[in-house]
Amino acid sequence: MLDTVVRSWKKVPGASEVAVNFLRTSAGIELPSEYVELLRFSNGGEGPLPDPYYVFCLDHAEHASRPENARLYPGWFVFGGNGGLELFALDLTGTSPWPVVSFDGIDPDGSVRRVADDFGKFLELVGASSVRGN
Repeated sequence: MLDTVVRSWKKVPGASEVAVNFLRTSAGIELPSEYVELLRFSNGGEGPLPDPYYVFCLDHAEHASRPENARLYPGWFVFGGNGGLELFALDLTGTSPWPVVSFDGIDPDGSVRRVADDFGKFLELVGASSVRGN
């Protein structure tokens, strides 16, 4: 799955197993394997997304595991953003595999958009040929 991401990803060092295991425990859900694989590859970093998002900035494992995310955005597991106010999250209100949604961190309930059916499909969008400028 990472082969499509690697071409256009601005990589940083991968997450430690300690950070990954802490996140898996604190998340309270079975995290998508593609998400865990991406964190092991690059603990943070970014890649292009098609319009209207333009970029995906992956949160560090340590940031995604912060309890205030669950308090501020109940029912969602926030894992990144677009470098502005738009956040990306797994929508935990249904069943696994959870869809990926985007929303404005200031007005979460009034701005939710479905981005992909699951995290694997979301990763397929990173570096997609419909990105602006390609």
